[in-house]
Amino acid sequence: MNPLLEGGFTVNGFAVVGYSGAALAFAVLALLLASRWRGRLTGNWLLLVLVLQLLWALAATSFHWLEDSRAAWFYGCLEALRYVGWLLLLRELWQPLALAEGAAVRWYQKLNPLLIGVALLLTLAALWPALDYALSVRLGFPLLQTGMLLLALGSGVLAEQLYRRSRPEQRWAIKFLCLGLASVFVYDFYLYSDALLFRRIDADIEAARGFIYAAAVPLLAVAVARNPRWSIDLFISRGLMLRSVSVLAAGGYLLLMALVGFYIRSTNAEFGDALRIVFLALALVALLVVAISGQVRSRIKVFINKHFFNYQYDYREEWLRLNRTLAGEEGGGRIHERAIRALADMVDSPAGMLWRCTDADLCEFTEHWCMPPGKDFTAKPDRALLDFLRRTGWVIELTEYQQFPDRYADLDLPNWWFNQPSSWLILPLRHGEHLTGVVLLASPRARRTINWEVRDLLKTAAAQVASYLALYQTTLALVDARQFEAYNRLSAFVVHDLKNVVAQLQLIGSNADRHRHNPAFIDDAIQTVGNASTKMQRMLAALRKGSVEAAATTAVAIDDVIAEILRQCSNLKPAPQAGPASGERVRADRERLLAVLQHLIQNAQEACKPDGQVKLTVVSESNDVTVKIRDNGCGMDADFIRERLFRPFDTTKGNAGMGIGAYQARETVRSFGGDVTVTSSPGQGTEFTMRLVRVDHREESDGKSGQESETTIGG
Repeated sequence: MNPLLEGGFTVNGFAVVGYSGAALAFAVLALLLASRWRGRLTGNWLLLVLVLQLLWALAATSFHWLEDSRAAWFYGCLEALRYVGWLLLLRELWQPLALAEGAAVRWYQKLNPLLIGVALLLTLAALWPALDYALSVRLGFPLLQTGMLLLALGSGVLAEQLYRRSRPEQRWAIKFLCLGLASVFVYDFYLYSDALLFRRIDADIEAARGFIYAAAVPLLAVAVARNPRWSIDLFISRGLMLRSVSVLAAGGYLLLMALVGFYIRSTNAEFGDALRIVFLALALVALLVVAISGQVRSRIKVFINKHFFNYQYDYREEWLRLNRTLAGEEGGGRIHERAIRALADMVDSPAGMLWRCTDADLCEFTEHWCMPPGKDFTAKPDRALLDFLRRTGWVIELTEYQQFPDRYADLDLPNWWFNQPSSWLILPLRHGEHLTGVVLLASPRARRTINWEVRDLLKTAAAQVASYLALYQTTLALVDARQFEAYNRLSAFVVHDLKNVVAQLQLIGSNADRHRHNPAFIDDAIQTVGNASTKMQRMLAALRKGSVEAAATTAVAIDDVIAEILRQCSNLKPAPQAGPASGERVRADRERLLAVLQHLIQNAQEACKPDGQVKLTVVSESNDVTVKIRDNGCGMDADFIRERLFRPFDTTKGNAGMGIGAYQARETVRSFGGDVTVTSSPGQGTEFTMRLVRVDHREESDGKSGQESETTIGG
């Protein structure tokens, strides 16, 4: 057997688990580095170290599992060779110190190649046992054990001096690397000093070495993540780190409680089992209480962010969580409550209040989250605080304000800010140059230092929340404006229709003196008054509902509608004329179609001289019925048709018109599924073309059959 392994090792599951765990840890970190490798020298040496350590851990696992001589020989060869990788990495890290201090570190520069030579000599001796035997006899002490002791001692000195001689601002980046190296080298020193003292390697110490090396891998990973100049972008998830630390702590706790339980059982023969069960049950309950504690979780997060990461926050995760909270995907709640919670979660604050500000420098209490105000709570930010927040955008820490008020210039805060339970931070919600709100957060579950990073994150997040709330307020204002717009449009339509009704009634009144004894006039007047009453009732119903109901279209005989409209408009000159009957039916609302035709014909009459001409023509097409209203009046130019004709509230009639008749006519026909187009030229007259959906007789028969069938089934 290799002399390095004299005394033999006990093959047990403990050693196999430890070395296999170390192999797995080195393999994972090596794969991560290889996938992100960019070819810089420090990354090369680090990757070489991990590969050598991986091979060494695999050889140790094989040796303990198989007790094979070839595995033992391979294990012995890699025992010293792996130190070459460590020393080359340390040599590369020492280069900046050598350039900065020169002669002061020359001795350490010479130590590194000397140790590399020792490691290569030990590797050669492991490959050729005869050489090891000859040198050991000549020197008078075991070569391999003494050499490994020197390697561990010298490498540990280099790691310690690397940390000690680095500038204070650089130690943060390498302290976990040095800590990981120190744990490895110190344990090896302990192993081989014991072996040199007792002339054999202790099997128990050697079996535990795999766990020590596996525990050093996370320290190396953190060091890599903290040194981007090594050109390896290794990302360690904060969530994974939090869960790993929690699981590790819980596992250690359960293991300790199990040991205590077995101790209770062994020392209390009579009630040992019962006491052990009671103790383990209480310990498990205590663990569950701690596990669901927000304060403990917050303390673990603060510890991890402080000691394992160069920044306290994973900004990608924070920003995604902020947007999810504002959108209501996490926890729901009202929008202002979500705004408070989005800011509070960033600093583990359990509660908060929000005041919404207006342009008039007035703030009113709007919402709280787990921080209900008192019954007669009327406090609100005063004008001085609002001006200060608007001008500076600072995050005000109330504890700091009480201890160092001069840091906040001449700001004078009322006492009620400090009387709120656990009041901690005042955040301004600034949207551009405007202050849209003020948020008060309660003290966090775990004590937290408010440094520049936390302040910058809170100010940036507060700006996002302010934009979100400003958008929400703008949306509400837009909804209100649209409601008013819809009501105003409805009012305009009603007034326009009312104007037409009034015109009809005035026409009856003006002709009453001449035709009051004419029975036909009386019949026509009564019918007109009835129609006017029906229209006015419909207008009043629309005003009460606040909207115009969608047109309930039916099959309407177009010839009957034209005959009715000719009768209504025959009192004005020129009297409209119609072409031959078409016999077609269209899909429309009869009353509204009559109103559209009446408006278009009256416009045509007003555009013509008394001896002019207004003619209606119906043209049947495959799917449509086209009604053309042609006059030989003054006409319109193309610019007027394109820019003004269908524009609401634009009229050429002065106070006599409202400018919505053409717009209303087109929108009404479009609600039927049709459209209105115009062709005109000055002095040549105008032609309105109203295209309506044609209802063929087969479709009408199917509709009637369906109605009859439905009636029969219902009966």
